[in-house]
Amino acid sequence: MRSMMNIRVTVCVGAQQTCGSRNLLCGVAPRRAFSMAAAGTVAHGKLEGRKAAESTGVRKKGVEGRVRSFEEIPHTGRSGWVNLVKFWREDRFRHLHLHMERTFKALGPIYREHVGTQSSVNIILPLDIAELFRSEGLHPRRMTLQPWATHRETRQLSKGVFLKNGEEWRADRLILNREVMMSAPVKRFLPLLDEVARDFSRMLQVRVGKEGRVEGGKRSLTVDPSPDLFRFALEASCHVLYGERIGLFSSSPSLESQKFIWAVEQMLATTPPLLYLPPRLLLRIGAPLWTQHANAWDHIFSHAEARIQKGYRRMSSSQAQGSGAGAAGVRYTGVLGQLMEKGQLSLDLIKANITELMAGGVDTTAVPLQFALFELGRNPEVQERVRQQVRVSCAQAGGDPQKALQGAPLLKGTIKEILRLYPVGTTVQRYPIKDIVIQNYHIPAGTMVQACLYPLGRSADVFEDPLRFDPGRWGSSREGGQRAEGAGGFRSLAFGFGARQCVGRRIAENEMQLLLMHILLSFHLSVSSSEDIRTTCTLILQPETPPRITFSQL
Repeated sequence: MRSMMNIRVTVCVGAQQTCGSRNLLCGVAPRRAFSMAAAGTVAHGKLEGRKAAESTGVRKKGVEGRVRSFEEIPHTGRSGWVNLVKFWREDRFRHLHLHMERTFKALGPIYREHVGTQSSVNIILPLDIAELFRSEGLHPRRMTLQPWATHRETRQLSKGVFLKNGEEWRADRLILNREVMMSAPVKRFLPLLDEVARDFSRMLQVRVGKEGRVEGGKRSLTVDPSPDLFRFALEASCHVLYGERIGLFSSSPSLESQKFIWAVEQMLATTPPLLYLPPRLLLRIGAPLWTQHANAWDHIFSHAEARIQKGYRRMSSSQAQGSGAGAAGVRYTGVLGQLMEKGQLSLDLIKANITELMAGGVDTTAVPLQFALFELGRNPEVQERVRQQVRVSCAQAGGDPQKALQGAPLLKGTIKEILRLYPVGTTVQRYPIKDIVIQNYHIPAGTMVQACLYPLGRSADVFEDPLRFDPGRWGSSREGGQRAEGAGGFRSLAFGFGARQCVGRRIAENEMQLLLMHILLSFHLSVSSSEDIRTTCTLILQPETPPRITFSQL
């Protein structure tokens, strides 16, 4: 869901190796490049041949004030295949977000990149991003994840909105918006998310009570919470999408659900290298990498098919008894039930979109929650401020989760801070429908331009004290702790922007906020080390090693 956090899961393009290492066709490894400016080349993050490019806030001037040509944009080397091999050999694929950051520091606020079959222009400044989005048109396009599209085509499956473009995309997206983005459906599914978040907190309380050590008359437990967070994300997603619980908080969760989580992780890990190689060629030669990827998607679709068929039977039974899914007083039946009842999408399109939302709704919320627990744990003063606001808000909300969240803006600020520092997808892409000028360089219509979120969120040119975790910086009076002038709305882009923003955004935002709310009401969080977490890219940004969190009873 989540964009897919653009399922979004926009293209971080990075990956872990899976198949022993140095065979590009059976490992997992994607892209990035060195950088070469007009008169120099970047090697190991340093600009050779001339001084590093101008300050990131300064637009470059052409000769006698002219707009510079596209070819003059600093770039990372002309051969995409040479770049692809270099970055595979140097194992930069797992740290592409850091490579972007280094390249911007070396070359300035714009550079070109050609890796394998993909070419892009990368930008970082909010004003430039605003210019890009002004030229996106009525049917915004972002980078097509060709491996996913090839899977749908070879399996003769319908595509959801994440893989569509043009009028077909717009028509389907408007229908989905009415079920997942508008205020009325959000109000209906919030209690479902709240129920799962409460149950997770209770489950954790029981575990701490049984397994925790006693300190000062209270128990505390130090664990890696990531497996439980993945189960939470899947349970919450299923509850909203299918209108039913699947029992992942039981002592013995189903093997089928565990396989689904594994399949999503396998799909995400095998996607990036396939972005820079021809998927149909790999399919033709039977490359293990493609086989792994396709098998993962097959399992994801199989899992979704079983849930959808069950939901269809439940809805048919309900209608036979004379109660429609949307009738007054009837329990909310989930996004699936609403789409089926209204009949504006075919069953195949419902299946395609529900499956995309499911596949995009596990890692893309579970991983940011890992980062959130860590940052709250190593910033106890911030944690206490958020907790106090949550306590007051919950006491006044009378059990209404929507009111509770509205009265605790620091919860939303916490999520925005986490996604600023640790964006799930590290880029947002658009193809401008007309020629544009960015940083005084001409960019032709149809060029893929990427806003790079990891370096944006950590740039001192954009944010005051950018490495400080400060949920309060997003308050209306703080203006996001911003330094650069104008384009204030283009500093927080983790869910994308505009008509093509993450279709599961409302589910993801509320899901994460509600879980943090219930955890903070029950536990004090701490960590054994305040050292920064080392991060890596598969298709999403995640910790190299999940942080261990100490949950102490309040």
